[in-house]
Amino acid sequence: MYTSNSPASQKAHSVAMENTYQKLIEQTFNFPQEGFSVADNELYFNDIPLMDIIKKYGTPLKITYLPKISQQIQKAKRLFNVAMAKVDYKGSYTYCYCTKSSHFSFVMEEALKNDIHIETSSAYDIYIIKELFKKGLIKKDRFIVCNGYKRKQYQQLITELANDGFNVLPVLDNKTEIDYYSKNIKAPKMKIGIRIASEEEPNFQFYTSRLGIRHSEIVQYYKDKILSNPKFELKMLHFFINTGIKDTIYYWTELAKCMKVYWELKSICPTLDSLNIGGGMPIKTSLGFEYDYEYMIEEIISQIKNFCDNNDIPEPNIFTEFGSFTVSESGAALYSVVDIKLQNDRELWYMIDSSFITTLPDTWGINQRFILLAINNWEREYQPVNLGGLTCDSMDYYNTEAHANNVYLPKLNPNAKDPLYIGFFHTGAYQESLGGYGGIQHCLMPAPKHVIIDRDEDGEITTRLFAKEQSYKSMLKTLGY
Repeated sequence: MYTSNSPASQKAHSVAMENTYQKLIEQTFNFPQEGFSVADNELYFNDIPLMDIIKKYGTPLKITYLPKISQQIQKAKRLFNVAMAKVDYKGSYTYCYCTKSSHFSFVMEEALKNDIHIETSSAYDIYIIKELFKKGLIKKDRFIVCNGYKRKQYQQLITELANDGFNVLPVLDNKTEIDYYSKNIKAPKMKIGIRIASEEEPNFQFYTSRLGIRHSEIVQYYKDKILSNPKFELKMLHFFINTGIKDTIYYWTELAKCMKVYWELKSICPTLDSLNIGGGMPIKTSLGFEYDYEYMIEEIISQIKNFCDNNDIPEPNIFTEFGSFTVSESGAALYSVVDIKLQNDRELWYMIDSSFITTLPDTWGINQRFILLAINNWEREYQPVNLGGLTCDSMDYYNTEAHANNVYLPKLNPNAKDPLYIGFFHTGAYQESLGGYGGIQHCLMPAPKHVIIDRDEDGEITTRLFAKEQSYKSMLKTLGY
């Protein structure tokens, strides 16, 4: 083949080399960075060669990297303990895993390796607790903090745990919840908490959360229902911000209100000794993500400490219930680009071999952005594209990133041995439960394979298939055929 060596040809070749996907990522972000690197034009996720995983299992594919779960838990524990040590904070720190983020057994088993406690949201959570106890993975001394609006079955199962000697702590969500426990509890001095109905963000559709009890009514409620009842010991005040722990005037204002209620209660309730700062810490959803975890945690601890010093009360023990923070960054969804479609002069579509609506429902339901990266072909030129799913729904697409108005991916090579593979990262929380895992999917799209990735004692990568791609037989059975 003839190749021109003219200056113009050399310049064009040089421009093309500078216009690669890898150059784009490196010039846009601080890259490589924690959890992501490239070798031989292929992406590595937590030092895992993703192309090797794809060649073994194919796509579409969900993966969970278990060590990341433990890393996140240990990170939070370290940050809180350091923050407390810096200001000589007298209270303790308790890490609870919020089960609703992911109920999978492999997630629970990995999390429980780290001396954690559990926060539940519904009746069926309690059956999981009982199974974990049967397997010896959890002991009765672990805190089981029970949140959510509780119907009779949930209340009954909480009572069973308490009567069986578990360290269960229901957080009262409404004024009548305590009545069931009062009638059925046999264990001495059941520990309970009260959830504050926090004010929602200014741009939210409602002014006050539907969950919990109003600030102004909590002290009188304690006097009426708990103070003279020998069956109960109020231990915890629960403070939850739906948008998570962020450095905003809204968050600090709500924390100050919470501390005022805590002080008022503490003055008449000596058993109150714990503050649950519910609401999660943000997760990394872009390579450009910036969040100073150390500053936020130190500021929270410092503000609580200062408030207690100024009001001459002991610092409360701090509970957190991190769900997304615990599991999100362990997960990824991998796809193949199966077709390219130019529908007009401007809109170029890459069609994936699955559906965003069924496998990443948050991208469709709340416009959540995840980290999106090509897995191979990093040496190729890039172009702006729209990503389309396989369902017939017009909303089954992904076309913007958290940091930009466009998605950029490598150009396709029709003569390449492998198709272009792409990955969405930090998808480990909520996507399976919201997508209806194991049930029927939109347009009967099968749930993809799910692979668990771990490391052995020598640090070598191990993989196992947790779930095969969903079969048509399981769907037809669900549908009654």
